[in-house]
Amino acid sequence: MSASTPPLDTVRPSERPMTSGEKKVILASSLGTVFEWYDFYLYGALATVIGAKFFGMFDENTRNIFALLAFAAGFLVRPFGALVFGRIGDLVGRKYTFLITILIMGMSTFLVGILPTSDQVGISAAVILIGLRLLQGLALGGEYGGAATYVAEHSPHGRRGFYTSWIQTTATLGLFLSLIVILTTQGIMSADDFRSWGWRIPFLVSIVLLAVSVWIRTKLSESPAFLKMKAEGRHSKAPLSEAFFQWENAKWAILALLGLVAGQAVVWYCGQFYALFFLTSVLKVDSFTGNLLVAWSLALGTMGFVLFGWLSDKIGRKKIILGGCIIAALTYFPVFKFIAETANPALIKAQESVQVTVIADPSECSFQFNPVGTAKFTSTCDTAKGSLARASVAYTRENAPPGTPASVRIGNKVLEVKSGNFSRDLAAELAAVGYPAASNPSVVKMAHPFDIFRAQPLMLVGGLLFLVILVTMVYGPIAATLVELFPTRIRYTSMSLPYHIGNGWFGGLLPATVFAMNAQTGSIYFGLWYPIVIAAATAVIGLFFLPETKDRDIFAGDFSVHPGDTVVEFDPNAADY
Repeated sequence: MSASTPPLDTVRPSERPMTSGEKKVILASSLGTVFEWYDFYLYGALATVIGAKFFGMFDENTRNIFALLAFAAGFLVRPFGALVFGRIGDLVGRKYTFLITILIMGMSTFLVGILPTSDQVGISAAVILIGLRLLQGLALGGEYGGAATYVAEHSPHGRRGFYTSWIQTTATLGLFLSLIVILTTQGIMSADDFRSWGWRIPFLVSIVLLAVSVWIRTKLSESPAFLKMKAEGRHSKAPLSEAFFQWENAKWAILALLGLVAGQAVVWYCGQFYALFFLTSVLKVDSFTGNLLVAWSLALGTMGFVLFGWLSDKIGRKKIILGGCIIAALTYFPVFKFIAETANPALIKAQESVQVTVIADPSECSFQFNPVGTAKFTSTCDTAKGSLARASVAYTRENAPPGTPASVRIGNKVLEVKSGNFSRDLAAELAAVGYPAASNPSVVKMAHPFDIFRAQPLMLVGGLLFLVILVTMVYGPIAATLVELFPTRIRYTSMSLPYHIGNGWFGGLLPATVFAMNAQTGSIYFGLWYPIVIAAATAVIGLFFLPETKDRDIFAGDFSVHPGDTVVEFDPNAADY
């Protein structure tokens, strides 16, 4: 037995305070996870540049579609990574499984930085890139469950919320780190150089982060709970079937998804990803300013994860997670309206004062849900709605007789969509009635990070910080809650799947869903009903169907169904399972 591995008769952290060595284990695990998220976010931030480099054989619209498809692929395969690596983690161990995930993730990211472009090797560049994205998504699907389980099983009883909350900071810190590296790289070279070769630097830097992470993780000991379970011969021989094909266990995975993770996911993605999309794509704030505003809000709010993780050890996990969901559902409309009115007041004034109407045959109007960017919306109604939504124009709908081509009425002027000059005429008419260009001086603009101390950016950071605080409420205690909900023998498998379905699908599809809902209704706010309804439903389901878990002893015997055994029911409602 290695010096760093505690003997089995002393592995119950509830019996003693956590040692300094175990605290280092928690820190090392969290630090490695920061690097994983950094790797994953780079692609999202640089998707446009990557589209030009690896899908250059297509026209601009098509290559952007493929770039988004490759990004979405990383989200969609996360639940499959959870199944693959969750099973390995419950069979082989926590330590070696998430050592594998970081190697896959880090090498996939580094290889993007040295991958030849489509100008050099043709379509092969695109195929290899998509393959690397799939590997990244699979690795990330296995990473979170391993890190959360590992840290929780090293934590003293009564402090799991606090210790696992440090893992919860890693996604935000990874996003923050990726933004800083990208902004720094852009700041030391011209825009042309960055587009030509500078975009590779953030990907290449990841090899340093990978080396540090692997070195740290090789020094870690195996989870004491896993060692105790394996020594007693209680480890699962078939964790997938035991977790998901035995109802007494499977029902808790379903309830965890619907009563915890779905709401957490939409609040998390809305407060970080959609907030940035709303600033830059809807409110027409420039990318540099939008990234700085979000970076400031993340820097100021990140310790909220630790605060709410600590608080969950005192008052309970459910109160905080479900409370965050309820507050989000009640405040999203006024907060996003405040952000819009502050960031681009001229745009909001135009929306309120200019009457725009799409006149179209309803049968030609599609719901423009396009999560992977491959769908084509070519009818005159869809063209009109899509053009107005991308221009952030508020509009209403008016039905036309069947077969009538769509038109757009702006004030007293009517534009025919089937006209070859529709895009040009629309832009000119919108400008004429008061819709501002992106360069309008009322739109918030930051030249450097310390422009934050002007009134307009400072108010925006205040609004964004409120959204980040909601994120920390729902996300800070979630790892401890999921760990405590499932028994050791199937914990890695059971918690990983609902987490990644919730975050990869409910959360990952949020921007596309919100855009489609906005385009359907002609409002830049209507799509917020998506996170509001899911957050509210999660609060109701979690309140009535899920137990409070903070006082559970995760080192106690696992009362779950063992294949071939007499059935002893696993009951997460028990005080100590």
